[in-house]
Amino acid sequence: MSARFTPDVEKGIIVPAPPRPASLSTAQESDSTLVTSGSPPTGTPKQEISTITLVQAMPKELLPLAKSKPKTRAGRMIRFRLWFNTYRKFYTLTVTLNLIGLILAATGKWQYPRHYTGAFVLGNLQCAILMRNECFARLLYLIVNTLFAKWPPLWFRLACTSTLQHLGGIHSGCATSGAAWLIFRIVMIFVNYQHFPASIIAAGVITSAAIFVSIASAFPWVREAHHNVFEGYHRLVGWFGLLMTWLFVILGDSYNPTTRSWHADGMHFIRQQDFWFVVGMSIFVILPWLTVRKVPVTVEVPSPKVAIIRFERGMQQGLLSRISRGSGLLEYHAFGTISKGRKSNEHYLICGVQGDFTQSLVDRPPTHLWTRQLKFAGVSNTSTLYKRGIRVCTGTGIGAALSTCLQSPNWYLIWMGSSQEKTFGKTIASLIHDNLPPEQFTLWDSKERGGRPDVMKLLKECYISWGAEVVFITSNLGGNTEMMEGCKREGIPVFGTLWDF
Repeated sequence: MSARFTPDVEKGIIVPAPPRPASLSTAQESDSTLVTSGSPPTGTPKQEISTITLVQAMPKELLPLAKSKPKTRAGRMIRFRLWFNTYRKFYTLTVTLNLIGLILAATGKWQYPRHYTGAFVLGNLQCAILMRNECFARLLYLIVNTLFAKWPPLWFRLACTSTLQHLGGIHSGCATSGAAWLIFRIVMIFVNYQHFPASIIAAGVITSAAIFVSIASAFPWVREAHHNVFEGYHRLVGWFGLLMTWLFVILGDSYNPTTRSWHADGMHFIRQQDFWFVVGMSIFVILPWLTVRKVPVTVEVPSPKVAIIRFERGMQQGLLSRISRGSGLLEYHAFGTISKGRKSNEHYLICGVQGDFTQSLVDRPPTHLWTRQLKFAGVSNTSTLYKRGIRVCTGTGIGAALSTCLQSPNWYLIWMGSSQEKTFGKTIASLIHDNLPPEQFTLWDSKERGGRPDVMKLLKECYISWGAEVVFITSNLGGNTEMMEGCKREGIPVFGTLWDF
Protein backbone atom coordinates (compact mmCIF):
# COMPACT_ATOMS: atom_id res chain seq x y z
CA MET A 1 0.00 0.00 0.00
CA SER A 2 2.88 2.35 -0.55
CA ALA A 3 1.98 3.03 -4.19
CA ARG A 4 1.15 6.52 -5.35
CA PHE A 5 -2.37 7.11 -6.66
CA THR A 6 -3.42 9.44 -9.47
CA PRO A 7 -6.99 10.19 -10.56
CA ASP A 8 -8.25 8.96 -13.92
CA VAL A 9 -11.14 11.39 -14.31
CA GLU A 10 -12.50 10.07 -17.60
CA LYS A 11 -12.94 6.50 -16.31
CA GLY A 12 -13.99 7.52 -12.81
CA ILE A 13 -11.33 5.46 -11.08
CA ILE A 14 -7.99 5.93 -9.43
CA VAL A 15 -5.12 3.84 -10.75
CA PRO A 16 -1.63 3.33 -9.40
CA ALA A 17 0.90 5.86 -10.59
CA PRO A 18 3.81 4.53 -12.67
CA PRO A 19 6.42 2.73 -10.57
CA ARG A 20 9.64 4.42 -9.59
CA PRO A 21 12.84 3.61 -11.48
CA ALA A 22 14.23 0.14 -10.89
CA SER A 23 17.44 1.61 -9.55
CA LEU A 24 15.74 2.14 -6.22
CA SER A 25 15.70 -0.68 -3.68
CA THR A 26 12.64 -2.90 -3.73
CA ALA A 27 10.56 -4.58 -1.06
CA GLN A 28 8.12 -7.46 -1.14
CA GLU A 29 4.41 -6.54 -1.05
CA SER A 30 1.43 -8.89 -1.28
CA ASP A 31 -1.27 -8.46 -3.90
CA SER A 32 -4.15 -6.28 -2.75
CA THR A 33 -7.36 -4.80 -4.02
CA LEU A 34 -8.53 -1.46 -2.73
CA VAL A 35 -12.14 -0.39 -2.91
CA THR A 36 -12.91 2.95 -1.37
CA SER A 37 -15.80 5.33 -1.58
CA GLY A 38 -16.26 8.88 -0.39
CA SER A 39 -15.22 12.35 -1.43
CA PRO A 40 -12.93 12.50 -4.49
CA PRO A 41 -9.38 13.70 -4.14
CA THR A 42 -8.70 17.39 -4.32
CA GLY A 43 -9.06 18.70 -7.82
CA THR A 44 -11.42 15.98 -9.12
CA PRO A 45 -14.54 17.54 -10.67
CA LYS A 46 -17.62 16.56 -8.69
CA GLN A 47 -19.80 16.48 -11.82
CA GLU A 48 -17.60 13.74 -13.32
CA ILE A 49 -17.09 11.58 -10.22
CA SER A 50 -19.78 11.09 -7.61
CA THR A 51 -18.25 8.00 -6.04
CA ILE A 52 -14.63 7.01 -6.34
CA THR A 53 -13.87 3.34 -6.72
CA LEU A 54 -10.31 2.16 -6.65
CA VAL A 55 -9.60 -1.29 -8.04
CA GLN A 56 -5.92 -1.92 -7.65
CA ALA A 57 -3.86 -4.94 -8.60
CA MET A 58 -0.67 -4.34 -6.68
CA PRO A 59 2.51 -5.82 -8.16
CA LYS A 60 4.42 -8.28 -6.08
CA GLU A 61 7.58 -6.18 -6.45
CA LEU A 62 6.72 -2.74 -5.11
CA LEU A 63 9.20 0.04 -4.62
CA PRO A 64 9.29 1.54 -1.14
CA LEU A 65 8.77 5.21 -0.54
CA ALA A 66 11.91 7.28 -0.37
CA LYS A 67 13.33 7.71 3.07
CA SER A 68 12.57 10.93 4.85
CA LYS A 69 14.55 13.99 3.95
CA PRO A 70 16.46 15.75 6.72
CA LYS A 71 13.90 16.94 9.23
CA THR A 72 12.93 20.60 9.12
CA ARG A 73 11.02 22.23 11.89
CA ALA A 74 7.59 23.61 11.16
CA GLY A 75 7.03 27.35 11.19
CA ARG A 76 6.66 29.19 14.47
CA MET A 77 2.92 29.68 14.02
CA ILE A 78 2.30 25.95 13.50
CA ARG A 79 4.45 25.07 16.50
CA PHE A 80 2.63 27.65 18.61
CA ARG A 81 -0.78 26.29 17.55
CA LEU A 82 0.31 22.79 18.48
CA TRP A 83 1.71 23.99 21.82
CA PHE A 84 -1.28 26.18 22.66
CA ASN A 85 -3.70 23.32 22.13
CA THR A 86 -7.17 22.90 23.58
CA TYR A 87 -5.68 21.55 26.82
CA ARG A 88 -3.79 24.79 27.44
CA LYS A 89 -6.74 26.87 26.26
CA PHE A 90 -8.99 25.20 28.83
CA TYR A 91 -6.32 25.61 31.50
CA THR A 92 -5.79 29.28 30.67
CA LEU A 93 -9.52 30.06 30.60
CA THR A 94 -10.21 28.27 33.90
CA VAL A 95 -7.30 29.85 35.75
CA THR A 96 -7.97 33.32 34.31
CA LEU A 97 -11.63 33.36 35.38
CA ASN A 98 -10.71 32.22 38.87
CA LEU A 99 -7.85 34.70 39.06
CA ILE A 100 -10.20 37.56 38.22
CA GLY A 101 -12.57 36.43 40.98
CA LEU A 102 -9.68 36.05 43.41
CA ILE A 103 -8.41 39.57 42.71
CA LEU A 104 -11.89 41.03 43.13
CA ALA A 105 -12.31 39.18 46.43
CA ALA A 106 -8.86 40.16 47.72
CA THR A 107 -9.46 43.86 46.94
CA GLY A 108 -12.90 43.79 48.56
CA LYS A 109 -14.74 44.49 45.28
CA TRP A 110 -16.63 41.19 45.55
CA GLN A 111 -17.79 40.21 49.02
CA TYR A 112 -19.48 36.89 48.29
CA PRO A 113 -16.28 34.79 48.00
CA ARG A 114 -14.96 36.39 51.19
CA HIS A 115 -17.93 34.93 53.09
CA TYR A 116 -18.14 31.63 51.18
CA THR A 117 -14.52 30.96 50.24
CA GLY A 118 -14.92 27.25 50.98
CA ALA A 119 -17.45 26.92 48.16
CA PHE A 120 -14.91 28.30 45.66
CA VAL A 121 -12.18 26.02 46.98
CA LEU A 122 -14.26 22.86 46.92
CA GLY A 123 -16.19 23.73 43.77
CA ASN A 124 -12.95 23.90 41.83
CA LEU A 125 -11.55 20.73 43.39
CA GLN A 126 -14.78 18.85 42.74
CA CYS A 127 -14.69 19.88 39.08
CA ALA A 128 -11.04 18.80 38.86
CA ILE A 129 -11.90 15.34 40.19
CA LEU A 130 -14.98 15.07 37.96
CA MET A 131 -12.93 15.67 34.80
CA ARG A 132 -10.85 12.58 35.64
CA ASN A 133 -13.78 10.38 36.62
CA GLU A 134 -14.21 7.42 34.23
CA CYS A 135 -18.00 7.35 34.63
CA PHE A 136 -18.41 11.02 33.78
CA ALA A 137 -15.99 10.86 30.84
CA ARG A 138 -17.66 7.76 29.39
CA LEU A 139 -21.03 9.50 29.70
CA LEU A 140 -19.73 12.52 27.77
CA TYR A 141 -18.26 10.30 25.03
CA LEU A 142 -21.52 8.35 24.80
CA ILE A 143 -23.60 11.50 24.44
CA VAL A 144 -21.33 13.06 21.81
CA ASN A 145 -20.89 9.83 19.80
CA THR A 146 -24.64 9.19 19.84
CA LEU A 147 -25.85 12.67 18.93
CA PHE A 148 -23.19 13.92 16.53
CA ALA A 149 -22.00 10.90 14.54
CA LYS A 150 -21.17 11.88 10.93
CA TRP A 151 -23.97 14.37 10.18
CA PRO A 152 -22.76 17.75 11.62
CA PRO A 153 -20.17 19.88 9.77
CA LEU A 154 -16.63 18.53 10.03
CA TRP A 155 -15.39 21.53 12.05
CA PHE A 156 -18.01 20.81 14.72
CA ARG A 157 -17.08 17.12 14.98
CA LEU A 158 -13.40 18.03 15.19
CA ALA A 159 -14.24 20.45 17.99
CA CYS A 160 -16.10 17.67 19.84
CA THR A 161 -13.08 15.36 19.62
CA SER A 162 -10.69 18.11 20.69
CA THR A 163 -12.86 19.02 23.68
CA LEU A 164 -13.18 15.44 24.91
CA GLN A 165 -9.49 14.70 24.37
CA HIS A 166 -8.36 17.74 26.34
CA LEU A 167 -10.65 17.65 29.38
CA GLY A 168 -7.43 17.37 31.36
CA GLY A 169 -6.96 21.10 30.85
CA ILE A 170 -10.07 21.75 32.94
CA HIS A 171 -8.86 19.19 35.49
CA SER A 172 -5.48 20.94 35.88
CA GLY A 173 -6.96 24.44 35.77
CA CYS A 174 -9.55 23.74 38.44
CA ALA A 175 -7.00 21.99 40.68
CA THR A 176 -4.65 24.97 40.42
CA SER A 177 -7.51 27.41 41.04
CA GLY A 178 -8.81 25.43 44.00
CA ALA A 179 -5.35 25.54 45.58
CA ALA A 180 -5.19 29.31 45.01
CA TRP A 181 -8.59 29.85 46.66
CA LEU A 182 -7.47 27.64 49.55
CA ILE A 183 -4.43 29.86 50.09
CA PHE A 184 -6.75 32.87 50.11
CA ARG A 185 -8.93 31.23 52.75
CA ILE A 186 -5.95 30.33 54.95
CA VAL A 187 -4.59 33.86 54.66
CA MET A 188 -7.97 35.28 55.72
CA ILE A 189 -8.00 32.95 58.71
CA PHE A 190 -4.47 33.98 59.72
CA VAL A 191 -5.35 37.66 59.34
CA ASN A 192 -8.23 37.11 61.75
CA TYR A 193 -6.50 34.38 63.74
CA GLN A 194 -7.79 35.75 67.04
CA HIS A 195 -11.32 34.72 65.98
CA PHE A 196 -10.40 31.11 65.12
CA PRO A 197 -9.22 28.22 67.30
CA ALA A 198 -5.89 26.53 66.62
CA SER A 199 -7.62 23.33 65.42
CA ILE A 200 -9.18 25.07 62.40
CA ILE A 201 -5.91 26.81 61.51
CA ALA A 202 -3.97 23.54 61.78
CA ALA A 203 -6.52 21.62 59.68
CA GLY A 204 -6.38 24.33 57.01
CA VAL A 205 -2.59 24.30 56.83
CA ILE A 206 -2.37 20.48 56.64
CA THR A 207 -5.10 20.36 53.98
CA SER A 208 -3.28 22.99 51.92
CA ALA A 209 0.02 21.11 52.19
CA ALA A 210 -1.57 17.82 51.08
CA ILE A 211 -3.28 19.42 48.08
CA PHE A 212 -0.08 21.16 47.00
CA VAL A 213 1.95 17.94 47.24
CA SER A 214 -0.69 16.15 45.17
CA ILE A 215 -0.62 18.90 42.52
CA ALA A 216 3.19 19.10 42.45
CA SER A 217 3.49 15.33 41.92
CA ALA A 218 1.41 15.69 38.74
CA PHE A 219 3.79 18.13 37.03
CA PRO A 220 4.68 16.71 33.57
CA TRP A 221 8.39 16.27 34.32
CA VAL A 222 7.55 14.33 37.50
CA ARG A 223 5.04 12.10 35.69
CA GLU A 224 7.49 11.30 32.91
CA ALA A 225 10.70 10.91 34.91
CA HIS A 226 9.27 9.42 38.12
CA HIS A 227 5.99 7.72 37.22
CA ASN A 228 5.76 5.70 40.43
CA VAL A 229 6.25 8.87 42.49
CA PHE A 230 3.41 10.49 40.58
CA GLU A 231 1.14 7.48 41.05
CA GLY A 232 1.77 7.13 44.77
CA TYR A 233 1.85 10.76 45.86
CA HIS A 234 -0.89 12.03 43.57
CA ARG A 235 -3.27 9.30 44.69
CA LEU A 236 -2.42 8.60 48.34
CA VAL A 237 -1.64 12.18 49.34
CA GLY A 238 -4.71 13.26 47.40
CA TRP A 239 -6.85 10.86 49.46
CA PHE A 240 -5.27 12.19 52.63
CA GLY A 241 -6.07 15.70 51.43
CA LEU A 242 -9.71 14.65 50.93
CA LEU A 243 -9.90 13.34 54.50
CA MET A 244 -8.37 16.55 55.81
CA THR A 245 -10.86 18.51 53.70
CA TRP A 246 -13.69 16.71 55.47
CA LEU A 247 -12.14 17.63 58.82
CA PHE A 248 -11.59 21.23 57.75
CA VAL A 249 -15.18 21.56 56.52
CA ILE A 250 -16.67 19.98 59.65
CA LEU A 251 -14.61 22.17 61.97
CA GLY A 252 -15.27 25.30 59.93
CA ASP A 253 -19.03 24.74 59.76
CA SER A 254 -19.18 23.88 63.47
CA TYR A 255 -17.56 27.09 64.63
CA ASN A 256 -19.10 30.57 64.72
CA PRO A 257 -16.27 33.16 64.61
CA THR A 258 -18.68 35.95 65.62
CA THR A 259 -19.77 34.34 68.89
CA ARG A 260 -16.56 32.27 69.14
CA SER A 261 -18.57 29.18 69.99
CA TRP A 262 -18.99 25.64 68.66
CA HIS A 263 -22.35 24.32 67.45
CA ALA A 264 -22.52 20.76 66.14
CA ASP A 265 -25.83 20.91 64.28
CA GLY A 266 -26.50 18.31 61.57
CA MET A 267 -29.14 20.43 59.82
CA HIS A 268 -26.71 23.31 59.72
CA PHE A 269 -24.12 21.09 57.99
CA ILE A 270 -26.38 19.96 55.15
CA ARG A 271 -27.41 23.52 54.39
CA GLN A 272 -23.82 24.50 53.58
CA GLN A 273 -22.51 24.53 50.02
CA ASP A 274 -19.09 23.21 50.96
CA PHE A 275 -20.65 20.15 52.62
CA TRP A 276 -22.28 19.04 49.36
CA PHE A 277 -19.17 19.82 47.36
CA VAL A 278 -17.06 17.55 49.55
CA VAL A 279 -19.77 14.85 49.34
CA GLY A 280 -19.56 15.06 45.54
CA MET A 281 -15.77 14.88 45.63
CA SER A 282 -15.90 11.74 47.77
CA ILE A 283 -18.40 10.02 45.48
CA PHE A 284 -16.36 10.80 42.35
CA VAL A 285 -13.18 9.48 43.99
CA ILE A 286 -14.74 6.27 45.34
CA LEU A 287 -16.97 5.28 42.40
CA PRO A 288 -14.27 4.02 39.96
CA TRP A 289 -12.64 1.96 42.71
CA LEU A 290 -15.85 0.00 43.19
CA THR A 291 -15.20 -1.59 39.78
CA VAL A 292 -11.69 -2.88 40.64
CA ARG A 293 -11.37 -6.65 40.24
CA LYS A 294 -8.63 -9.27 40.26
CA VAL A 295 -9.05 -11.15 36.99
CA PRO A 296 -7.31 -14.10 35.30
CA VAL A 297 -5.00 -13.31 32.39
CA THR A 298 -2.88 -15.16 29.86
CA VAL A 299 0.46 -13.59 28.98
CA GLU A 300 2.28 -14.21 25.72
CA VAL A 301 5.91 -13.06 25.45
CA PRO A 302 6.78 -13.09 21.74
CA SER A 303 10.03 -11.19 22.34
CA PRO A 304 11.97 -9.66 25.24
CA LYS A 305 10.53 -6.27 24.31
CA VAL A 306 6.81 -6.99 24.58
CA ALA A 307 4.19 -8.80 26.66
CA ILE A 308 0.78 -9.50 25.10
CA ILE A 309 -1.86 -9.86 27.84
CA ARG A 310 -5.16 -11.57 27.09
CA PHE A 311 -8.25 -10.75 29.16
CA GLU A 312 -11.71 -12.23 28.97
CA ARG A 313 -14.67 -10.36 27.38
CA GLY A 314 -14.82 -8.07 24.37
CA MET A 315 -14.56 -4.29 24.31
CA GLN A 316 -15.77 -1.45 22.17
CA GLN A 317 -13.03 0.39 20.35
CA GLY A 318 -11.19 3.41 21.71
CA LEU A 319 -10.92 2.33 25.35
CA LEU A 320 -7.88 2.14 27.60
CA SER A 321 -7.38 -0.18 30.53
CA ARG A 322 -5.55 0.41 33.82
CA ILE A 323 -3.78 -2.61 35.28
CA SER A 324 -1.70 -3.38 38.36
CA ARG A 325 0.05 -6.41 39.80
CA GLY A 326 -0.99 -5.38 43.30
CA SER A 327 -4.26 -3.93 44.51
CA GLY A 328 -3.57 -0.79 42.50
CA LEU A 329 -3.26 1.50 45.50
CA LEU A 330 0.30 2.53 44.68
CA GLU A 331 0.35 2.31 40.90
CA TYR A 332 -1.76 1.74 37.84
CA HIS A 333 -0.57 1.63 34.24
CA ALA A 334 -2.77 2.46 31.27
CA PHE A 335 -2.69 0.60 27.94
CA GLY A 336 -4.91 0.63 24.87
CA THR A 337 -7.23 -2.34 24.43
CA ILE A 338 -7.43 -4.49 21.29
CA SER A 339 -10.71 -6.27 20.63
CA LYS A 340 -12.80 -7.31 17.66
CA GLY A 341 -15.92 -5.97 19.38
CA ARG A 342 -18.19 -6.22 22.38
CA LYS A 343 -19.33 -9.71 21.38
CA SER A 344 -15.78 -11.02 21.25
CA ASN A 345 -14.55 -13.41 23.93
CA GLU A 346 -11.34 -11.55 24.67
CA HIS A 347 -9.37 -8.34 24.49
CA TYR A 348 -5.64 -7.77 24.50
CA LEU A 349 -3.15 -5.27 25.91
CA ILE A 350 0.26 -4.71 24.32
CA CYS A 351 2.77 -3.81 27.02
CA GLY A 352 6.12 -2.67 25.68
CA VAL A 353 9.05 -2.88 28.09
CA GLN A 354 9.79 0.63 29.34
CA GLY A 355 10.24 0.30 33.11
CA ASP A 356 10.14 -2.01 36.11
CA PHE A 357 6.44 -2.81 35.82
CA THR A 358 6.45 -3.77 32.15
CA GLN A 359 9.77 -5.60 32.55
CA SER A 360 8.21 -7.71 35.29
CA LEU A 361 5.41 -8.73 32.91
CA VAL A 362 8.05 -10.23 30.60
CA ASP A 363 10.31 -11.71 33.27
CA ARG A 364 7.55 -12.99 35.58
CA PRO A 365 4.30 -13.29 33.60
CA PRO A 366 1.35 -13.07 36.02
CA THR A 367 -1.67 -15.35 36.07
CA HIS A 368 -3.92 -12.62 37.51
CA LEU A 369 -3.94 -8.82 37.40
CA TRP A 370 -5.94 -6.11 39.09
CA THR A 371 -7.94 -3.91 36.73
CA ARG A 372 -10.85 -1.53 36.73
CA GLN A 373 -13.75 -3.16 34.92
CA LEU A 374 -14.91 0.29 33.87
CA LYS A 375 -12.45 1.39 31.18
CA PHE A 376 -11.77 5.00 30.31
CA ALA A 377 -12.19 6.41 26.83
CA GLY A 378 -9.41 7.72 24.60
CA VAL A 379 -9.47 9.88 21.51
CA SER A 380 -10.13 6.87 19.24
CA ASN A 381 -13.52 6.45 20.88
CA THR A 382 -14.71 9.45 18.84
CA SER A 383 -13.85 7.70 15.56
CA THR A 384 -17.57 7.02 15.13
CA LEU A 385 -18.04 10.76 14.52
CA TYR A 386 -16.24 10.53 11.17
CA LYS A 387 -17.17 8.99 7.84
CA ARG A 388 -13.64 7.83 7.08
CA GLY A 389 -10.30 8.19 8.84
CA ILE A 390 -6.65 7.17 9.08
CA ARG A 391 -5.32 5.48 12.22
CA VAL A 392 -1.52 5.73 12.19
CA CYS A 393 0.75 4.31 14.88
CA THR A 394 4.30 3.23 15.56
CA GLY A 395 5.59 0.30 17.63
CA THR A 396 3.44 -0.52 20.65
CA GLY A 397 1.00 2.21 19.59
CA ILE A 398 -0.78 -0.56 17.69
CA GLY A 399 -2.40 -1.42 21.03
CA ALA A 400 -4.38 1.81 21.05
CA ALA A 401 -5.04 1.90 17.29
CA LEU A 402 -6.00 -1.55 16.07
CA SER A 403 -9.47 -1.87 17.62
CA THR A 404 -10.75 1.15 15.68
CA CYS A 405 -9.86 -0.49 12.37
CA LEU A 406 -11.02 -3.95 13.45
CA GLN A 407 -14.45 -2.61 14.37
CA SER A 408 -14.94 -0.18 11.47
CA PRO A 409 -14.24 -0.76 7.76
CA ASN A 410 -14.07 3.01 7.29
CA TRP A 411 -10.80 3.37 9.16
CA TYR A 412 -7.45 2.73 7.49
CA LEU A 413 -4.49 1.42 9.52
CA ILE A 414 -0.88 2.51 9.04
CA TRP A 415 1.52 0.72 11.37
CA MET A 416 5.24 1.48 11.27
CA GLY A 417 7.80 -0.44 13.25
CA SER A 418 10.80 -2.75 13.19
CA SER A 419 10.50 -6.55 12.88
CA GLN A 420 6.80 -6.31 13.62
CA GLU A 421 5.79 -9.96 13.51
CA LYS A 422 8.96 -11.11 15.26
CA THR A 423 8.55 -8.51 18.00
CA PHE A 424 4.79 -8.65 18.54
CA GLY A 425 4.12 -12.28 17.67
CA LYS A 426 1.54 -14.21 15.71
CA THR A 427 -1.43 -13.18 17.85
CA ILE A 428 -1.26 -9.55 16.77
CA ALA A 429 -0.29 -10.50 13.21
CA SER A 430 -3.32 -12.79 12.89
CA LEU A 431 -5.65 -10.13 14.30
CA ILE A 432 -4.60 -7.89 11.43
CA HIS A 433 -4.29 -10.34 8.54
CA ASP A 434 -7.29 -12.51 9.44
CA ASN A 435 -9.71 -9.65 10.14
CA LEU A 436 -8.68 -6.74 7.91
CA PRO A 437 -8.81 -6.87 4.11
CA PRO A 438 -5.49 -5.99 2.43
CA GLU A 439 -6.95 -2.72 1.14
CA GLN A 440 -7.53 -1.45 4.70
CA PHE A 441 -3.98 -1.38 6.05
CA THR A 442 -0.34 -0.63 5.38
CA LEU A 443 2.33 -2.32 7.49
CA TRP A 444 5.76 -0.75 7.18
CA ASP A 445 8.48 -2.94 8.63
CA SER A 446 11.60 -0.78 8.62
CA LYS A 447 13.77 -3.86 9.18
CA GLU A 448 12.54 -5.58 6.02
CA ARG A 449 12.27 -2.43 3.91
CA GLY A 450 15.67 -1.11 4.83
CA GLY A 451 14.58 1.99 6.69
CA ARG A 452 11.68 4.19 7.71
CA PRO A 453 9.36 5.64 5.07
CA ASP A 454 8.83 9.23 4.04
CA VAL A 455 6.15 9.41 6.71
CA MET A 456 4.29 12.48 5.48
CA LYS A 457 4.32 11.29 1.86
CA LEU A 458 2.83 7.96 2.91
CA LEU A 459 0.32 9.60 5.21
CA LYS A 460 -0.78 12.24 2.70
CA GLU A 461 -1.24 9.77 -0.14
CA CYS A 462 -3.28 7.42 2.04
CA TYR A 463 -5.33 10.36 3.34
CA ILE A 464 -6.24 11.45 -0.19
CA SER A 465 -6.81 8.01 -1.69
CA TRP A 466 -8.88 6.82 1.27
CA GLY A 467 -11.03 9.97 1.27
CA ALA A 468 -10.36 10.46 4.99
CA GLU A 469 -11.69 13.28 7.13
CA VAL A 470 -9.22 13.04 10.00
CA VAL A 471 -6.01 11.37 11.17
CA PHE A 472 -5.45 9.90 14.65
CA ILE A 473 -1.82 9.33 15.73
CA THR A 474 -0.35 7.13 18.45
CA SER A 475 3.43 7.35 18.54
CA ASN A 476 6.39 8.35 20.66
CA LEU A 477 7.19 12.01 21.23
CA GLY A 478 9.46 12.36 18.19
CA GLY A 479 7.13 10.59 15.78
CA ASN A 480 4.09 12.35 17.17
CA THR A 481 5.71 15.79 16.76
CA GLU A 482 6.88 15.04 13.21
CA MET A 483 3.48 13.85 12.01
CA MET A 484 1.49 16.51 13.86
CA GLU A 485 3.60 19.30 12.39
CA GLY A 486 3.47 17.72 8.93
CA CYS A 487 -0.31 17.34 8.99
CA LYS A 488 -0.73 20.93 10.13
CA ARG A 489 1.43 22.10 7.23
CA GLU A 490 -0.71 20.10 4.80
CA GLY A 491 -4.00 21.25 6.32
CA ILE A 492 -4.94 17.70 7.40
CA PRO A 493 -7.13 17.51 10.56
CA VAL A 494 -5.13 15.52 13.09
CA PHE A 495 -5.12 14.43 16.73
CA GLY A 496 -2.00 13.11 18.39
CA THR A 497 -0.81 11.37 21.52
CA LEU A 498 -1.30 12.84 24.98
CA TRP A 499 0.77 12.05 28.07
CA ASP A 500 -1.50 13.63 30.69
CA PHE A 501 -3.14 10.60 32.31
